[in-house]
Amino acid sequence: MRFAFIGAGAVGGYYGALLARAGHAVTFVARGAHLEAIQQAGIRIVSDAVGDFTARVTAERDAVRIGVVDVAVLTVKTYDNDTALPVLARLVGPGTTALTLQNGVDSAGQVAAVVGESRTLAGATYIATAIDAPGVIRQTGSHRRVVFGECFNPPAAATPRVMAIHDALTSADIQSEPVADARTALWEKFVYLAPFAAFTGASRLPIGPLWADAESRSALLAAFGEVAALARASGIALPDDVVAKIQAYSARIPAATRSSLQHDLSQGRRLELESLAGSVVRRAEAAGVPTPILRTLYAVLKPYANGRPNES
Repeated sequence: MRFAFIGAGAVGGYYGALLARAGHAVTFVARGAHLEAIQQAGIRIVSDAVGDFTARVTAERDAVRIGVVDVAVLTVKTYDNDTALPVLARLVGPGTTALTLQNGVDSAGQVAAVVGESRTLAGATYIATAIDAPGVIRQTGSHRRVVFGECFNPPAAATPRVMAIHDALTSADIQSEPVADARTALWEKFVYLAPFAAFTGASRLPIGPLWADAESRSALLAAFGEVAALARASGIALPDDVVAKIQAYSARIPAATRSSLQHDLSQGRRLELESLAGSVVRRAEAAGVPTPILRTLYAVLKPYANGRPNES
């Protein structure tokens, strides 16, 4: 199967490298020093979970040089979509499937607006990776899980194209979970991620101190509840115990766990704020669902959305 990844960063670079190691044709659309390093020496994965290896892959700055592929995977940060979505369109032909693994619940609609609902799949991914250096990606955990499926007019069971991609991912030692309706998986992750990113970002703290403090923990649990209520008001059939499961998960993850939004904030970079807390606020306003905690944290983080603000 021929894959193209729009974005060769910590997520796309890792999954693309695993697919290439398994014998699939993989091309990255990348830029800067990362692009140059991959073109010269391939992409290097450092991981206790899957072993250290280097995958020889193709990387291009211009998607026109790649052409139409079987599966085009969108893995860039959501704030880059203005430039990434036109790139995605150049990779899509009549038989292409576009799969978005971006954070949040807005991406599928944005992709479908460019390539059409019939070509769009969406998924949630659970992974801890980071770029160590240009061309080098380090995995810091063992999870490499992708839950994905149809998101427009979903059928009763996973479709043949979802199962074909699942087979490719499984062949590459990726923990793939095909589903009939991806919307539930997207929102289950969103219920956790939007508050987690907002709390760790606004406090500049990892999860440990927040969870250890009774007042902070109570507010965080209430924020999970806000997003779960929004999901149900939006017609998403979340499990009744979704917040309880998130509570149990939050209690056992390492105390030093930080969100990528917090990491970007500490580096003065742009934030994926609009696709997380911002999306909650906008969707809640439209649905008439109160989200006072997420609204407040969104307002606190908003001045940093485009990087460290000028304080003069």
